Amino acid sequence: MTISTKNLNELPDALGLMRLTQSLAVLDAILSPEWEYRYYSFNHAWSDGEMMASMRDGSGDQWFAIFCAAGVALHGVVHEAPAFRPGHPLPAIFNCLPKAFHANLLHEPAFTTQDSTFCIWRLDNEERWSCGPIEFSTDGDPDGSAQLLNILAGRPEQYVEFAKNYYERDLNLSDVSAIYRHQPLSEALGQRLNPELDLESLKEDLAEIGYPMLDLDGR
Repeated sequence: MTISTKNLNELPDALGLMRLTQSLAVLDAILSPEWEYRYYSFNHAWSDGEMMASMRDGSGDQWFAIFCAAGVALHGVVHEAPAFRPGHPLPAIFNCLPKAFHANLLHEPAFTTQDSTFCIWRLDNEERWSCGPIEFSTDGDPDGSAQLLNILAGRPEQYVEFAKNYYERDLNLSDVSAIYRHQPLSEALGQRLNPELDLESLKEDLAEIGYPMLDLDGR
């Protein structure tokens, strides 16, 4: 079943989501040396004690996730969604957002929450994801959450399909699965994913993402 605010059961827990979004960021960094063309990014030192993951499609649709001691919160913007109210998000989107996320997500200028169409969160001491109690009169995907969140189901074949459509690259499922497992990136694995990759130039990206890499001599 598709992940959306109507069904958050398939989302991983906070640690699982952190590792998954790191993997997505690494795969994008491998396939696209130019940062501005990437969909996914991750900063494991976003601010003191906090990490940040994001998705931007280049057309304004996006999500941002903040990982902190309180847990994790993610908001998204889909401009074609019926819930899109630029500058005036539906109040219920954030009415129940725990105060622990207000400063680092809701009031963070970089995250453009003034345009949000949905927000989800999970406190560290909770076992389920939550979202605001919004009732829509339309079927389908009224807040755009299904469009943006389904990649977070954590299935490597989803990224294989994404890479084929967006980067026009046919990736081996086992190689993508290795990144999803956080297997340290070797030169051989990087070259299989992108034969044009200069692994040395990827060091700064991997350090920012917080993803392990083998030494260039394979150790």
